[in-house]
Amino acid sequence: MDNYISRRAFLRNSAILLGTASIAGIDKVAGAAKPQKPSHVYFTKDISVEGLLKVYSKINRHINGRVAIKLHSGEPHGPNLLPLSLIRGLQKTIPHSTIVECNVLYPSPRQQTGTHWETIKTNGFDFCPVEIMDADGDASLPVPGMREFLASPTSSYIQGDHLTEVAVGKGLLKYDSMLVYTHFKGHAMGGFGGSLKNIAIGCASGQVGKLQVHGTGWPKGPLFLERMVESGKAITSLFGEKITYINVLKNLSVDCDCDAHGVPPTCNDIGILASTDILAIDKASIDLVYAQPQDQRHDLVERIESRTGLHQLEYMKALGMGSDRYELITV
Repeated sequence: MDNYISRRAFLRNSAILLGTASIAGIDKVAGAAKPQKPSHVYFTKDISVEGLLKVYSKINRHINGRVAIKLHSGEPHGPNLLPLSLIRGLQKTIPHSTIVECNVLYPSPRQQTGTHWETIKTNGFDFCPVEIMDADGDASLPVPGMREFLASPTSSYIQGDHLTEVAVGKGLLKYDSMLVYTHFKGHAMGGFGGSLKNIAIGCASGQVGKLQVHGTGWPKGPLFLERMVESGKAITSLFGEKITYINVLKNLSVDCDCDAHGVPPTCNDIGILASTDILAIDKASIDLVYAQPQDQRHDLVERIESRTGLHQLEYMKALGMGSDRYELITV
């Protein structure tokens, strides 16, 4: 209960912060941000429990208390889901951890809590505690600094309906820290789905938050991507240093796990990345895809570029969500 109260205090304090002009994202747009050191991104080609544990050990310093493991539960029997053995092997080493998800907006068994639970069981994620965070309603998170950011005369991100708050599953407020465990792959609307998409869409509540991000009419393009980043900023701001990221670059289809009939992968498996910097890990994942031979990367790159997917990275940088400069450290 104390932690729930502290999360509520964060929401109140963040609402006050919206009236200040000292937000990193605004400073960056105004050209006042100090040069950043490259962030550390850890990498292994060993896509196994052992490889996963190695990279996690490099980025888990602040993962404690009640730990939310955010993953994508996927459609029933999804053809490109990651091997269940990976997350089973990792989760059992993280005390007081719970797999968390939210319901979805589009027609799917995951649209309603009851049938979402059946999907979780079908796909094997019921080996540990699981919470569907919006089963009991929503909580509204502010996007710190967005009002000032959009009002900045140097900002080019002023067209359309941006987010200054987003509805998440209220169960999110129970947790002290979060591990974002992501199957990196293509995405029909975002171009690619990395750590940003996993939390920005995945923590948004099914009937309210996801509609806020997608907007009426399900628009595609830069505005959707910008709202997705804004949702992600609300969640990273909630956890501060107590959120960390793993991207698994395996089964690299052009389609998300939300596609029950996903296209078979055409790119070779690459490895596992881990970082405490959400922008750095998604940028490093993209760079590794682009470094693959032409015949391997072609389909995924076409999906990314046809949806202007790289704009995710540009806008994360503009909002001060991390560094696009990184050091790739092989472990």
